[in-house]
Amino acid sequence: MSRRTAWQCASLLLDYPDEGLAGRLPAIRSAAATLPDRMSVPLSRFVDHLVDSDLAEAQAAYVDTFDDRRRCNLFLTYFAHGDTRKRGMALLRFKQAYLAAGAVPVDSELPDHLSVVLEFAATVDPDVGGQLLEDHRAGLEVLRLSLRELGSPYAAVLEAVCATLSPLRGDEWEAVRRLAAEGPPEEEVGLTPYATPGFDAVLTDRRVDLPMPTVRGA
Repeated sequence: MSRRTAWQCASLLLDYPDEGLAGRLPAIRSAAATLPDRMSVPLSRFVDHLVDSDLAEAQAAYVDTFDDRRRCNLFLTYFAHGDTRKRGMALLRFKQAYLAAGAVPVDSELPDHLSVVLEFAATVDPDVGGQLLEDHRAGLEVLRLSLRELGSPYAAVLEAVCATLSPLRGDEWEAVRRLAAEGPPEEEVGLTPYATPGFDAVLTDRRVDLPMPTVRGA
């Protein structure tokens, strides 16, 4: 249950900051306080940062941190595949995982956006969602280290997310070193039909909307 609570908190904190998020910060702080220190401390630290920040400044910092920075990217498949043909198939895997669980992401975001994946793992299927995060463990570590190198407060949120996952293995550390040195692949190709968010109809009787993201009774 601790992992799901941490994922839900992180999914909200990694969304674009707006007045709605500002109103949820007390609930997020309360939820974070129930977690083990390795998760609660960094999450609470980031909540404190947002509480002390002007909304316009927080929005500008979000855009400056995550837009156009190859190593500070919230799209998980980008770390492994960049803008290459292989990324299309990787995105399809996320789509299929959501559909199999009866979840339908809104069409405003790609399915590998970290906030979307965390929301899915927290509120729909923690086993499948957790595996998607584990499969992109190296990319998450690169993101955490890159944010820390920038001195970004968002590094605290990634610290909490990584604390919910398995320790890096030897081959994953090698992937981290390679990504840190070289960055993601740079082949420029179209990702149609995956570059523009959009999902097929769900072939199941159970439909669960998976927005980007929501708070669930925190």
